[in-house]
Amino acid sequence: MIRTNNRSADALRPLSIETNVNKYAEGSCLICCGDTKVLCTASAEEKVPGWLKNTGSGWVTAEYGMLPRATGQRVDREAKKGQSGRTQEIQRLIGRALRAGVDLKALDGFCIKVDCDVIQADGGTRTASITGGFIALYLACHHLIQTGKLTKSPITAFVAAVSVGIIHGIPMLDLDYKEDSTAGVDANFVMTDAGKLVEIQGTAEHQAFSRDELNTLLDLAQKGIGELIAKQKNILEG
Repeated sequence: MIRTNNRSADALRPLSIETNVNKYAEGSCLICCGDTKVLCTASAEEKVPGWLKNTGSGWVTAEYGMLPRATGQRVDREAKKGQSGRTQEIQRLIGRALRAGVDLKALDGFCIKVDCDVIQADGGTRTASITGGFIALYLACHHLIQTGKLTKSPITAFVAAVSVGIIHGIPMLDLDYKEDSTAGVDANFVMTDAGKLVEIQGTAEHQAFSRDELNTLLDLAQKGIGELIAKQKNILEG
């Protein structure tokens, strides 16, 4: 099977990340994974949800959405018809993933909301949102330190995500839409820079898969996430 850009089965799609693309948000970036493009902004508020008041804890949450022409055919804005179950599931995943890299006690009194807006979708929008969303979150925390609102960074780990799958019997990394739609098995992995698992989402689309195949996908995902986190660190830490 020939992949787009003639990349190998264990290669990521071409990746680009531009930071500080929104002058109002405390942290922002535009992440492009192949033809998937997601605008991520992080907004810091000096308040926490009511259920967290006086607990000594801050909060990190996320919202996700796709612009009407992010795909081949226009779809109505969800503001018009209400959020789909898919959207709610994805934004909860993003929030859980980002919180895995934060000491919420060190964020006491603050809530950071990360918005992930898909400009163009070609597979892997949730994983790109997590990888880019972490960069926006990191920049927002850095802004709070620079402005004297926090004394130390609440970031405890870098977090990134990637998709993997088995297509015609071949394990592959970072699936685009065409690949994902034909995969016999597809999965999303979220991991930290220490190699710890945050979340695994895996599905047999056509045929059940074995424990050995799962281990192969995990190894493939760990390789890809390692490369994504190296890119994050290069951008954020220099």
